[in-house]
Amino acid sequence: MTLPALSRTSDQFPGSAADAAVLVIPEIGDSPESLSDYPGLTASLTAIGFSGKASAFSRVYAPDVTDLPFAVVGAGSSPDAAAVRNAVGAALRSLTGFETVSVALAPGLEPFAAAAAEGAVLGGYRFDSYRREAGKTRATSVVLHADLDDASVSKAVAVGEAVALIKDLVFVPAEWQSPAQLAQSAADSVAGLDDVTVEILDETALAEQGFGGILGVAQGSDRPPRLVRLDYAPADAARHIAIVGKGITFDTGGLSLKPAASMVGMKFDMAGAATSVAALRAIAALRLPVRVTAWLCITDNMPSGRALRPGDVLRLLDGTTVEVPNTDAEGRLVLADGLVAASREHPDVILDVATLTGAIVMALGHRHTGVFGADDTVDEFLAAADAADELAWHMPLPDYMEDSLDSPIADMQNANMGDRMGGASYAGLFLRRFIGRVSDEKDAPRIPWVHLDIAGSAEHNGAPYGFTDKGPTGAMVRSIIAFAEASHKEA
Repeated sequence: MTLPALSRTSDQFPGSAADAAVLVIPEIGDSPESLSDYPGLTASLTAIGFSGKASAFSRVYAPDVTDLPFAVVGAGSSPDAAAVRNAVGAALRSLTGFETVSVALAPGLEPFAAAAAEGAVLGGYRFDSYRREAGKTRATSVVLHADLDDASVSKAVAVGEAVALIKDLVFVPAEWQSPAQLAQSAADSVAGLDDVTVEILDETALAEQGFGGILGVAQGSDRPPRLVRLDYAPADAARHIAIVGKGITFDTGGLSLKPAASMVGMKFDMAGAATSVAALRAIAALRLPVRVTAWLCITDNMPSGRALRPGDVLRLLDGTTVEVPNTDAEGRLVLADGLVAASREHPDVILDVATLTGAIVMALGHRHTGVFGADDTVDEFLAAADAADELAWHMPLPDYMEDSLDSPIADMQNANMGDRMGGASYAGLFLRRFIGRVSDEKDAPRIPWVHLDIAGSAEHNGAPYGFTDKGPTGAMVRSIIAFAEASHKEA
C-alpha cells in the first residue's frame, strides 16, 4: 500500500520543511472572522471567487500566509467531522507534485483534527499502477498542524491502511489474483500482528469438511478455491465478532453467463473478503479488546464443462440442499458455508459483507450500503456507520417472501427466476437461514446478525469527491472498526 507518512506538530503553519501548504476553511459568507489569523487572505479569496464551499479546492497566491505553493479547501457552511475529512482528502488528492505538505485548520475547525488526520491519509492513497510512466504523484509526507494525541494519529493510520489494503487487493487484475494468491495476500497482510492466527483450507480440506457451496461454485474454474480463517484473539477480549466475506476473484456468472458489459469490473467481486481481512487487521493493529474472526470464502465463478449447471443441487456445510436455478447468484452460496462455519463457534455477533446483488444498486444507488439483519443489531451497526460518517440504510427482510425460497426438489433454491423483484431482500432471507444459534441448545435464539450488501458502495465510477477516488472505495471498513470500538465500550 502507498500512503503518506502522517505526523502532527504544534509549530507555526506552514512547516519549514514543507514543499506546499493547505489551509482548510469554513464557508466565508458574510463572516470572514474565521480567517482573522491570516490577514489579506480573505481579499485574495474574494478576488478569485472562492467562498469555501464543501470540498472546493483552489491554488491561491497568498504571500501574507506563505511563500510556499499554497492552496485552500472548503469545509462548507456547517462544518463537521465528515466535511473536514472530505476537505482534507480532496486537498491531498488534488495537490500533486509535492513531497511534503503542511495542513492546517482555520480557527473554529480545531475540534475536527482527528477527522483531518483521517482525510489526509485516505486522500493521500495512491495505487502504484501498471503504467510505464507515472504522472504527478501525491505527497509522501503530511504534517498536520493541530493538537492531536498519539491515539488519534494511530487510529488515522490504521483506518487509512485498512482502506488502502482493500483498494490494493481490488485493483489487482484477476489474472494475478487466484483464490490461492488472495488467500496468501490475506495471510501476509496480518503477518507480525500479535494475537492473530491464520488457517487456510485448500480444496481437499474443503471437500473433507463438506463446504459444498464453495466447492460447487468453484468447480467450473481451473483455479481451486480457498477458505481463510483469521482469528484475532486478545486475552482481554470483551466480545466475539465474526466477519464473513465474499471473495469471488472473478465472476463471469458461470453458465448463467453475464453480458459482456456486466462482466467488466468483476475482479472487484472479492471486495467483501478484502473488507473482512482489512477490518480485522485494523482492529488488531489498534489492539482493541474485542475478538474478531474473519472467514474469507474465496473462489472464481467460471463456465466450463465442469461448471455448476442451472438446476443442479448442492449440499452445503450444514447439510442443507440448495437447488441452483441461477449460477450467477453464487455469492450467497459461498457465504452460506462461511456463515455456518462462523456460527459453530457461537460468536456474540456475525457480520457478513459482500458485493452481493445488483438489486441493491437499483434500490440505493452507488453510495449507500444496504444493511439487513436482526433489528437491534442493525440499529447498533447503523449507529457505528453514522459515527464513521459512512452512508448506510436499513433494508427489510419480509416474511412474506420466505415461500419464494422453496424448491420443488431441494430444501431451498438460490434464486426465484419467476420474480426478480426485491432481489437484495431475497438474498438476505437466503443468508438468514444459515445463521446458527447462540448455543448448542435446540431452541436457543439465533446469533445476532448483520448483512452488508456493498455491491453499490464498494466501487465508485464517477468523478472523484472528497477523499474518494474513482475505483474501489473501501466502503464499510471504517464502520466495522467503529462497531468493534463500540462493542468494547458497551461490554
